[in-house]
Amino acid sequence: MIETDPAQIVPDSEHKGLVARLPQPWRNYALLARFDRPIGWWLLFWPCAWGLFLGQGTGEWAMLAWMLLGAIAMRGAGCVYNDIVDADLDARVARTALRPIASGAVTKRAAWLWLLTLCAVGLVVLLQLRWEAQLVALGSLALVAAYPFMKRLTGWPQAWLGLVFTWGAPVGWVEATGFERLAPLAALYAGCWAWCMAYDTIYALQDREDDALVGIGSSALSFGRHVKAGVAALYALALTGWAGAVWLARPDPLALLALLPVALHLCWQVVTLKEDGVDPLTKFRSNRTAGLLMAAACYVVGAA
Repeated sequence: MIETDPAQIVPDSEHKGLVARLPQPWRNYALLARFDRPIGWWLLFWPCAWGLFLGQGTGEWAMLAWMLLGAIAMRGAGCVYNDIVDADLDARVARTALRPIASGAVTKRAAWLWLLTLCAVGLVVLLQLRWEAQLVALGSLALVAAYPFMKRLTGWPQAWLGLVFTWGAPVGWVEATGFERLAPLAALYAGCWAWCMAYDTIYALQDREDDALVGIGSSALSFGRHVKAGVAALYALALTGWAGAVWLARPDPLALLALLPVALHLCWQVVTLKEDGVDPLTKFRSNRTAGLLMAAACYVVGAA
């Protein structure tokens, strides 16, 4: 097995498994696409599943697999693009200084080629969708392109990320239903936006000091001493949106009970959240479980 130098590991990396066994040049590209951190593509994938399931696409397992592949590829592409744009900032932040472009392990030219390769995989996935869902998916490109610049322009870049990273919900819904019955989708997407903004605020707690020093925006900084209350309010907004989506899809009080497990999980996150140490990363990663619980709720409601 190829040894990994601990000094070269980005602090929040899950640097183990297949990525750690790759030869160093290949490993650099895997790290650039964050293949060592599967939490990112889970968080991108789950809204796709929610939209598909709640739109009554509960039997479309092949499409779900395509969406998972698309989430892995396009999350990787987004990370590569973000690191190309942010190379100067990453070099000045402790948690990101060892990223491949910021550290000089991968050139920007090579990174652009890797980005195009990942986008080619995404294109294959795009072609599996019905044409309406293809149009929706393509609509995210402008949002994705603008995101890396938001932290330079606003103290709330997580608000923009919420639009970008949960775009799979409209894609999944339209894949299942076309452009019919958009009211449940609007509520679902609003809830997804708040969920993403909340979990990325938790994630940003790790960088508050460095972000303040280099002058970039973050909701973890903007909330100040009220981060925990802000996260609680965002999770409450997420649950409100999701409850609205469930009710509009199936107006039955019993259907709302499907949201109880994910509601309890989000409450646990807020109540036990510590704003320093390793807890923000632990709570951020726990949203993989929150996504699974929400997927189960959408499946139950969509299949009824």
